Amino acid sequence: MGSLFRSEEMTLCQLFLQSEAAYACVSELGELGLVQFRDLNPDVNAFQRKFVNEVRRCDEMERKLRYLEKEIKKDGIPMLDTGESPEAPQPREMIDLEATFEKLENELREVNQNAEALKRNFLELTELKHILRKTQVFFDEMADNQNEDEQAQLLGEEGVRASQPGQNLKLGFVAGVILREKLPAFERMLWRACRGNVFLRQAMIESPLEDPTNGDQVYKSVFIIFFQGDQLKSRVKKICEGFRATLYPCPEAPADRREMAMGVMTRIEDLNTVLGQTQDHRHRVLVAAAKNLKNWFVKVRKIKAIYHTLNLFNLDVTQKCLIAECWVPLLDIETIQLALRRGTERSGSSVPPILNRMQTFENPPTYNRTNKFTKAFQALIDAYGVANYREMNPAPYTIITFPFLFAIMFGDLGHGAIMALFGLWMIRKEKGLAAQKTDNEIWNIFFGGRYIIFLMGVFSMYTGMIYNDIFSKSLNIFGSHWHLSYNKSTVMDNKELQLNPGTSDYEGTPYPFGMDPIWQIAGANKIIFHNAYKMKISIIFGVIHMTFGVIMSWHNHTYFRNRLSLVYEFIPQLLFLLLLFSYMVLLMFIKWNRYAATNPMPYSESCAPSILITFIDMVLFNKPKDPPEGCKVYMFSGQGFFQSLFVLLAICCIPVMLLGKPIKIMQARKLANEEVQPITGATSDAEVGGVSNGSASHGGGGDQHDEEEISEIFIHQGIHTIEYVLGSVSHTASYLRLWALSLAHAQLADVLWTMVLSTGLKQEGWLGGIMLTIVFAFWAILTIGILVLMEGLSAFLHTLRLHWVEFQSKFYMGQGYAFQPFAFDAIIENGSASSGEAD
Repeated sequence: MGSLFRSEEMTLCQLFLQSEAAYACVSELGELGLVQFRDLNPDVNAFQRKFVNEVRRCDEMERKLRYLEKEIKKDGIPMLDTGESPEAPQPREMIDLEATFEKLENELREVNQNAEALKRNFLELTELKHILRKTQVFFDEMADNQNEDEQAQLLGEEGVRASQPGQNLKLGFVAGVILREKLPAFERMLWRACRGNVFLRQAMIESPLEDPTNGDQVYKSVFIIFFQGDQLKSRVKKICEGFRATLYPCPEAPADRREMAMGVMTRIEDLNTVLGQTQDHRHRVLVAAAKNLKNWFVKVRKIKAIYHTLNLFNLDVTQKCLIAECWVPLLDIETIQLALRRGTERSGSSVPPILNRMQTFENPPTYNRTNKFTKAFQALIDAYGVANYREMNPAPYTIITFPFLFAIMFGDLGHGAIMALFGLWMIRKEKGLAAQKTDNEIWNIFFGGRYIIFLMGVFSMYTGMIYNDIFSKSLNIFGSHWHLSYNKSTVMDNKELQLNPGTSDYEGTPYPFGMDPIWQIAGANKIIFHNAYKMKISIIFGVIHMTFGVIMSWHNHTYFRNRLSLVYEFIPQLLFLLLLFSYMVLLMFIKWNRYAATNPMPYSESCAPSILITFIDMVLFNKPKDPPEGCKVYMFSGQGFFQSLFVLLAICCIPVMLLGKPIKIMQARKLANEEVQPITGATSDAEVGGVSNGSASHGGGGDQHDEEEISEIFIHQGIHTIEYVLGSVSHTASYLRLWALSLAHAQLADVLWTMVLSTGLKQEGWLGGIMLTIVFAFWAILTIGILVLMEGLSAFLHTLRLHWVEFQSKFYMGQGYAFQPFAFDAIIENGSASSGEAD
C-alpha cells in the first residue's frame, strides 16, 4: 500500500557537516522541512551549549522587533505583508541586522522620550493656563463680596472679632489641579485636617487632558485654597502632595497674572509646533520600519531556529565537524542530499556533507503526508492518538465514512445545503481567508475543517433526498404510489384514515428514489414507519462499519507478519462478529424481501417475526413462541439449527481469543528453554510463532511481550477479550444513536415549521406580508442557530465517537509519536523560533 494508507517509511541517519557549512546546510533543510533532528546533548545545560551566544543575540533582536511592532500598532500603521518568506540570512548579516535594529530602537526611544517630555511640559502649561483663568474669576468674585459674613466663614467667630478695626489680616493661598475623582476626598481631608480654617474654591476643566505617561485622557479640576498662617500653609501643601495634586505659582496681582497668561499662551503655541514636528518624525520612522518588519521577523526567527538546531549537534574531537542524528523519510533521502549539496555550495566549503543510514531498534516517528484536503481528516485521527509506525491509517476511509455517518443523523436537504454552501464559500475564498490570519479560535476551527463541513453538507443533502426531507417537508417529484379509495366527504370528515398496502390503495412498486411523499401527511404511523426504517439502517451500517474495522486489523497483522495475532485474534473476532451480528443484519434483509402485505400466507405481513425477539431467543436458546395460525415459526428452513450452530461457534471463539495466544507464547518459551536458546530482546511475538518479523523490526504494529511475565500476558489478553466480546454488543447498540439523532433532528425541524413559520403563512393581505417577513427572519435564525449549528455540532461529536471507539478500537493502537521536522514554515506560523527545536 502507498503512504496514503500507512505512514511513510522512516530511517535514522547520521549527518556529518563541516563547521563552516553547517549553518547553510541546516538552513536548506529548514526550507525543505523533511528532517527531524535528535538531541545529542541531553545532559548539557541550555546555557552551556556552543551557540548559546548566537541564540541570545537573536532573542535580543526579537525583543527590539517586538518593541517596534508595539509602537507601530499603537499608531495604527499597516504592516506590509507580501506573504513571501525570505531566505535565512548568512551569519555575517546578523551584524548588519543588529546594527539596524539598534539604530531604530535608539532613535525611536529618543523620539519617544522627547515627545513625552514635550507632552509633560505641554500638560503643565495647559494646567497653568486653566489655573490663571479660573483664579482670575475667583479673585474677581472675592473683590465684589468682601463682607463680614464671608470673613466669618473663613476665620470663624473668633476670627471675626479679632479682625475688628485696627487689625488688617492678609490671607495666603495656593492654587493647583487635581484629578476630578479625588476632589471629594481631598475636600473632606482639608476640612478635617485644618478644622474648617481654610476656604476651598474649585472649578472643573471641561476638556480632558492627555496623560503623557500612558496617553490616557483624564479629567481634572482647578482649585484654590485660602488660609492664614505658615502652619496651615505647610499642612495644606502636605495634603496636596498626598493626593498627588499639582501646585502652580499664581501671582497675587492681576497685572502679573495677565502677563503670565500671555507668556503661557506663547509657549503653548511654540510647543504645539515642536510636538507636531516630533510626531511627524516618529511617524516617518515607524512607516519605514513597517515596510520591512514582517521580513525582519522571519529572518530573525530563521536564524534563531538554525542555531537552536545546531545546539543539538555534537562536535568531533577536532572541533571542525558537526555530527547530527535525524529521522528522515526513506523516499526523500535524495531530496535531502540535494539540499545538503546546495548548502555546501552556498557556504563555499569544499568538504561535502555525509549522510549515512543507521540501524536501530528504536520506534521511528509516524509521518503521514497530507494536503489541504486530507489535513483536517488526519487531524481527527491524530486527536485520538498518533498511529504506531507503519500502522494502518484510518484517515483515507474516514473521508467517506465520517460525512456519511454524520449525514444519517443530519439528513435534511435544506440544512445540508446551508452547510455545503458555507463550506463551499470557505473553499472558494480560502486564499484570502487564510491570509487574514485571525486569532479567533472558533473561526480557525471552522476554516481548518472547511472540506469536512462541505462533505458533511453534501452527504446530508443526499440522505435528505433519501428521507425526502427538506425543512421538515417533502418534495413530490415522482408523485405518490398511494391512491385514495375514499370519497371526498369521507376524507374531509375523518382526520385519521388508513390505506391498506394489500389493496389497490398501493401500486405495489417501490418509489423511484427515497421515501414516498405521502408519508409527510401521515399521522399516527409516520413516526412508527420512520423509526422502523432508521433503526434498521443504523444497525446495518453499524455492523458493516465494525466488520470493516476488524478487517483492517488483518492488514496490520499480515504487514507485520504477526501470525499469532492473525490466527488467535483476527479470525475468532471476525467469526464472532459475523456469526451473531452480521446474521442479525441478514435476517433484516430476509424479512424485507420475503414478507409483504400482498404476499399470501405464511409470508403475509401479519406473519413477519420481530428481529429483536428472534435474536434474543437465538442467544438464550429459547424456543420460539407459537406463531399465529397459518404462519411459520422460522423465516427459512433450518433456521433453528443454524442459529444454534452460530451461537455455539461464537461461544467457542471466546476461549480461543482468551487463551490461544498466551498458551502459544508459553509453549514457545518452554521449548526455547529446553533447547537452551534464550529469546533475545529483539524477538517479537511473530518470531515466537515461527515467522520472521522483518517488517516489525521497529515494533510498529506487532505486539512485543518478550520482557513480560506470562501472568501479565494472560491478564492483558483477558482484558482485550472481555472488552471485545462485551464491546461488540455495546458498540452495535451504540450505532442506534444514528436513528435517535436523525429522529430528533426531523422532529425539531417539524416543530419549528409548525409553531413558527406556519403562523406567518396563515396570515393574509399586506399585514400578512409584514408578518411573514418577521416570522421568516425568526424562523431562519432558529433554523441556523439550533438545527444547523447546535444539531450539527451534536451530530459531529457523535460521529467522532463512533469512529474513535466503535471503529478504530478494532484495529488502531494510536500509541506512536508524530514526526516533527525542522521546518521554517511551521516555526513562522507558530510565531516562535523555539518551536523549531527538535526533541
